[in-house]
Amino acid sequence: MNKLFGRDYITTQEWSKDEIEEALKLASDLKNKKHQGIPHRLLTDKTVFLFFFDKSTRTRNSFEAGITQLGGHGHFIEASTSQVAHGESPKDMGIILSTYGEGIAIRHDLVPGEGNSYMRAVAEHATVPVFNMQCDIDHPFQTLADLMTIRERFGDDLRGKKIAVSWAYAPSYAKPLSVPQGLITLMTRYGMDVTLAHPPEFKLIPDQIALAKQNAVEGGGKFTIANSMEEAFDGADVVYPKSWGILELFGKPEEALKLAANYKSWICDKKMMAHAKKEAIYMHCLPADRGNEVTDEVIDGPQSVVYQEAENRLHTCKSIMALTMGGV
Repeated sequence: MNKLFGRDYITTQEWSKDEIEEALKLASDLKNKKHQGIPHRLLTDKTVFLFFFDKSTRTRNSFEAGITQLGGHGHFIEASTSQVAHGESPKDMGIILSTYGEGIAIRHDLVPGEGNSYMRAVAEHATVPVFNMQCDIDHPFQTLADLMTIRERFGDDLRGKKIAVSWAYAPSYAKPLSVPQGLITLMTRYGMDVTLAHPPEFKLIPDQIALAKQNAVEGGGKFTIANSMEEAFDGADVVYPKSWGILELFGKPEEALKLAANYKSWICDKKMMAHAKKEAIYMHCLPADRGNEVTDEVIDGPQSVVYQEAENRLHTCKSIMALTMGGV
């Protein structure tokens, strides 16, 4: 049995770089097998429970398709339709679902201070791996797919490559902070020069900033905070502009969106892309708010890798499940 069997995957920080490399290696292998039509039923008759407190497209479908392609089955559970809505404890859920299947995946991302803690409470009592499908702290399946995508374009050695992680305007809803936080904490481990940019109200959680700084020192890269999207994009190899909410106002989304409207100029358009290198790639976890976060010209243009990035969600998802649920 491999050393990752039974491991939770709640943040990328809790996996060593060697373990992440093992996951990326298997993800590439599974991607090649799928493209070649080679069956890879590594989790025959295994079950993963997919527990959602929030809406999803890529995450739900990458897990459901992924476990099916691995020979198992995914049970979709909307939290509001379960006994959790009536107060069932994370302890009871963790213990009971562990007797029914081989993995528990949870998305709980909209309330700062709740999602990650809830997952850890389930994991404390579960005897099967617990997967973070996005919480208030991290989105580890997304950022692992992002890392895979960047390496497919620039090679495995990313030292000295600059990634701009920038806030962008969106009027739709106050989005979680987990994607930018996951990016700054993971990419700094790989020696990238990470520049974070946001308006003054849209700060990230302080301990995640501290972790990014620590990872940059240990990974040999840089972590800086810029005051504008232009400054972040200057000389960048990778640009990743997306919206997120205001930490102190997640209980008051209308106020957050009203403040966000002051920064409509924070949009990734052709003029903004000109600040980055000519060979730079545009990334987004999707769904992107077209016309606000980014123009169609950019997201549909030759520098965009959003669809490759979205596809890699499937392969990294399958890799983590296979490694931790007993398929390898």
